Amino acid sequence: MKLIFGILIIAVFMAWSVNSFISTTITYVSLEDVADSDGTVQVMGKIDFASVNFDTENSRFSFDITDLEEPESNRRLKIVYGGTIPGNFDQAKSVVAKGIYQDGVLVTKQLLVKCPSKYQGLDQGA
Repeated sequence: MKLIFGILIIAVFMAWSVNSFISTTITYVSLEDVADSDGTVQVMGKIDFASVNFDTENSRFSFDITDLEEPESNRRLKIVYGGTIPGNFDQAKSVVAKGIYQDGVLVTKQLLVKCPSKYQGLDQGA
């Protein structure tokens, strides 16, 4: 009886673990596929600094990203972010936005900026 109870507890714990892992996994999608996505997704793109708009009234900012993989495609996605602007946002080359696609925009909860390496441009002999 103790063995059956132990196996049952282990099975329940494993099912809970798998369910928790699956529910926290966020998939990467391309700019082309973001409109077809459900739930929270991650999208990477190049920041269009000409499109950056600060909305002080609603405490959020928005900007567009373009496709890194196919720059000639002219694909764009509007990102709306309600958090604090990352300190190095103005130096970023690209961004990973995590959020939910709604009405043509990606409403993000997290931004990860990709900046150039601080070692870029150093001489090999230095």
